[in-house]
Parts: sequence; structure tokens; C-alpha cells
Amino acid sequence: MEKMVCPCGYVYDPAIGDPDNGIAPGTAWEDVPEDWVCPVCSLGKDVFVEE
Repeated sequence: MEKMVCPCGYVYDPAIGDPDNGIAPGTAWEDVPEDWVCPVCSLGKDVFVEE
């Protein structure tokens, strides 16, 4: 599974997820809800790029 990077530098790692915001470890990027936002800067999924 690919890691995704926000312009602010936050890296979404599917192996870790974002449990503090309801995204369980093992959640693939395509399965992260469209309304999820970066936990650091609050930008949306649409600005993330593959690492």
C-alpha cells in the first residue's frame, strides 16, 4: 500500500492509519472517507500525492 503525502509534510501510512481521527490501521488510501482531512493542516484528500 502506498503512503500519501500532504503539502504540509504529513504522511498518511496505511499500515498506521489515523486512529485518532477514526481511520483504523490497515485502511487503504482509497478507503479513507472523502471528507477526511489532514490531521496537521486540515487540507482535504485531493491535495495528497503518492510518496
